[in-house]
Amino acid sequence: MENKNEEVTTERVLEARARNISHNVRCTECGSQSIEDSQADVAVLLRKLIRDELRSGKSDKEIFQKLEDDFGETVLYAPKFDMQTAALWLSPLFFAGVAGGIWAYGRYRQRTNVHIMTLNLVRGVALTPKEKETMLDLLTPPPSRGASSWWRKWLS
Repeated sequence: MENKNEEVTTERVLEARARNISHNVRCTECGSQSIEDSQADVAVLLRKLIRDELRSGKSDKEIFQKLEDDFGETVLYAPKFDMQTAALWLSPLFFAGVAGGIWAYGRYRQRTNVHIMTLNLVRGVALTPKEKETMLDLLTPPPSRGASSWWRKWLS
């Protein structure tokens, strides 16, 4: 009886490992589904192959390596980080850094111009028409956008 319970437990563990591997392997025919979710002939054969490999005593890593060797790296949902995929993995960080740099530079330039214009005003240096316009834009409060403004427009 105890031997049978061990066999059932072992079979459940192998089934759980097989499902885990199958969820992380892309169907070569469907492309967007895992082989666990796909009903394509190739997916059925790959699920059977994975279960056979597990029963023969291979580790999950060895099975992933075998599938990668047979079908290429695109069969795995999580590609390895190496020199070939570095651009793919690092491009979001690069673009976020560039966007942040552009934003920071714009804020720096805006603040610097306002400070320079303010210093020129304090020193008594005349402002150019463009600088006067910028200062008026910065110092003029925005119009209120409450119900009273549309009400006034409607009445007039």
